[in-house]
Amino acid sequence: MKITDILKPVSIKLNVAPPKSKVEAINILADLMEKGGNLNNKEEYVKAVIAREESGSTGLGDGIATPHAKSSAVREAGLAAMVVPDGMDFEALDGNPSRLFFMIAAPDSASDLHVQLLSKLAMMVMDPDFKEALINAKTVDEFLKLINEKEEGKTSEEEDSSTTEETPAAAPSQETKTQDGYEILAVTACPTGIAHTYMAAESLEQHAKRKNISIKVETNGAGGRKNVLTDEEIANAKCIIVAADKNVPMSRFNGKHVIITKVANGINKADELLDKAMAQDAPIYHHSGDDGDSSSSSTENESIGRQIYKHLMNGVSHMLPFVVGGGILIAIAFLVDVYDPANPSNFGSNTPLAAFFKNVGGVSFGFMLPVLAGFIGMSIADRPGLVAGFVGGAMANTGGSGFLGALIAGFAAGYIIIGLRKVLSVLPASLDGIKNILLYPLLGVFLMGVAITFIINPPVSAINTWLVETLKGMDPSSRILIGAVVGGMMSIDMGGPFNKAAYVTGTALLADGEFGVMASVMAGGMVPPIAIALCTTFFGNRFTEAERKSGPTNYIMGLSFITEGAIPFAAADPARVIPSCVIGSAITGALSMAFECTLRAPHGGIFVVPTIGNPLMYLVAIAVGAVVSMLLLAILKKPLKNK
Repeated sequence: MKITDILKPVSIKLNVAPPKSKVEAINILADLMEKGGNLNNKEEYVKAVIAREESGSTGLGDGIATPHAKSSAVREAGLAAMVVPDGMDFEALDGNPSRLFFMIAAPDSASDLHVQLLSKLAMMVMDPDFKEALINAKTVDEFLKLINEKEEGKTSEEEDSSTTEETPAAAPSQETKTQDGYEILAVTACPTGIAHTYMAAESLEQHAKRKNISIKVETNGAGGRKNVLTDEEIANAKCIIVAADKNVPMSRFNGKHVIITKVANGINKADELLDKAMAQDAPIYHHSGDDGDSSSSSTENESIGRQIYKHLMNGVSHMLPFVVGGGILIAIAFLVDVYDPANPSNFGSNTPLAAFFKNVGGVSFGFMLPVLAGFIGMSIADRPGLVAGFVGGAMANTGGSGFLGALIAGFAAGYIIIGLRKVLSVLPASLDGIKNILLYPLLGVFLMGVAITFIINPPVSAINTWLVETLKGMDPSSRILIGAVVGGMMSIDMGGPFNKAAYVTGTALLADGEFGVMASVMAGGMVPPIAIALCTTFFGNRFTEAERKSGPTNYIMGLSFITEGAIPFAAADPARVIPSCVIGSAITGALSMAFECTLRAPHGGIFVVPTIGNPLMYLVAIAVGAVVSMLLLAILKKPLKNK
């Protein structure tokens, strides 16, 4: 297969007037891609391309831009090309106008062959003479002919050199290798793994050849790791360049000079990187994890807020499967159980089958907060942070600080380990081996225990106690206000102290024969996940592809009164999600009271509707609150394409 087999004439447009914006240029290219029959859903593909641009501009400089994405919206791998002779501002890395555009589309299941073809084209356009020839092409046929001739010429050279590497970014020929191995080693990687990964590798190899430097480049692209660096090569190298915008294995470089930078710098600053590497003017990398691999990606020019967001999402992404799996199993428990009015608190466990599902689901839920805190800590401080974070999350769970306490504990765990590394750096190098297996776990867990016990849990527990006492002291005649308060509290932290305070109040009042508060509590707790599910369904352009896929699960969780289903969305965007959900839940709680709905069971969602007083209006109250939250969230969250 050749490049011209996936670049169709209908997907090429020459002499285009400068688009007014990057988004307009992307849409023009996407139209060309759609004409070639490569897309299942053009709008979804455009969103994926724009999301890729947000992680770093694909305006590479020297007049070249390669917008691309790997998405389920792509039917089959393809290319689209556009020439803008007068150039346009595509936010290129060198600040100059972009003139030659190649859009790359790859399906989620793209084969290695397709990935190699796409990456080969990305490398070919780095040849300045070839680039100018394409820009000056008069017809589409001439454009394709130039690509065909260039590809055949490159293929011949590769065959003549008898390379055996699988990736298009092959290692230099053996003649450039010194007696002791390669002078410089490099690793290139980008989130999509189609263009930048291989372009950076090609650029480093070309510039190294001009400088007579022997180099080997490992590519971490869509086809996996290729040209993998060996332990012997790493031991003999002067320096390693890691040009990556995603995590790559780093522990193997312990004790070596390592330059960590953006993948774009591998393309545009290859000379500078090589000079710095040859001068060994780079810090010694000290691996801070345990004997396994850790990972690192470039954080150059990354704001503190962005780094915090990445750590938080690492915890949320690992927590989500526990929430989903456990929540659905608990919902099944309510579905198969038999409600016993004489023992309402045992609903969900009255039959052996129901008790089995509820027990297994409960165990899964029990891991939710330790996993959240543990993987936040690991994102910050590698595996030692995982240990301290797990302990902190578990203690937050048992100590009453819940979800918010676990969040705080996760970040505290990571920075406790970072602090310990600085303090213990004065120890002799001979003691490095015991740091990871003894000192970090011992001191990290101890300090985490102190922090969670004496700093984090007490104020949250005090807030919890204050809320319960305040609710108990409110005038019972203010039922609508009480309903709004407890309903809103269910959405403030979705399983944390505010949520638990409202829930405990509702269940405590059941014993006194007050069933209205419990109805407001459960209705308010059902709103957040239902609202999230509705918003991802009807306003999907506000969410990433992964969020849209996980959104529908919240229908089940919301209807089952599992408020925690909304936690991943609240954690990712608390400033918009939490206020929207609080307002909708408060409205639902107030309406439940206004409609004089009652609930005798402290759990169960729609599965206990037969036990609810005024069930039809109860469902109306939930629907109204969920729709209000959905609309507020849709207003507050901007469509991704406008970011």
